[in-house]
Amino acid sequence: MARRLIPTGAVIIAIAAFLFISADHPKTPTNAAHPAVKGASMDNYKKPAEAELKKRLTPIQYDVTQHEGTEPPFRNEYWDNHKAGIYVDVVSGEPLFSSLDKFESGTGWPSFTKPLEPANIAEKTDRKFFMARTEVRSRHADSHLGHVFDDGPAPTGLRYCMNSASMRFIPVEKLEAEGYGQYLPLFQAQTANAGGKK
Repeated sequence: MARRLIPTGAVIIAIAAFLFISADHPKTPTNAAHPAVKGASMDNYKKPAEAELKKRLTPIQYDVTQHEGTEPPFRNEYWDNHKAGIYVDVVSGEPLFSSLDKFESGTGWPSFTKPLEPANIAEKTDRKFFMARTEVRSRHADSHLGHVFDDGPAPTGLRYCMNSASMRFIPVEKLEAEGYGQYLPLFQAQTANAGGKK
């Protein structure tokens, strides 16, 4: 049976085109790394070994969460996401931020005025690049998330500038199925308040 061979030049062009498109539009696939823990409970959570993390995470997710990398502004998955829902750690699934606290910072990264669950956030001083900044990490998975600055809007005056690659977004309609049903009332209250304003 004769096999059809693809000309070498065509293969090279196809690979080059794929790499160009991938480099131009880096995104964090939402299904790349499902949380190790379903829902908000972090009881008995144990962070996976490095070899397991390398298998579960995309290269950008691994670089950002494990090696304090930074994804490009305006070319990441959630900077312009306006859907209602919550953001959880891509490694552990611990709840981090809510769309209710997300705002347009103009920086090209998803920004929030406050954490959804402050107990899941850890802060430490980052002295890289010859300046002192406040790094934000997840408490249980110890993932690098981004930094917090004091130039945000009311009511907190803070800007939690996060990397999309560190998080997974769960839309409101999937909260119950994903084990985060306890956060539904937050969004129901917002809907009720919006309905009362005429």
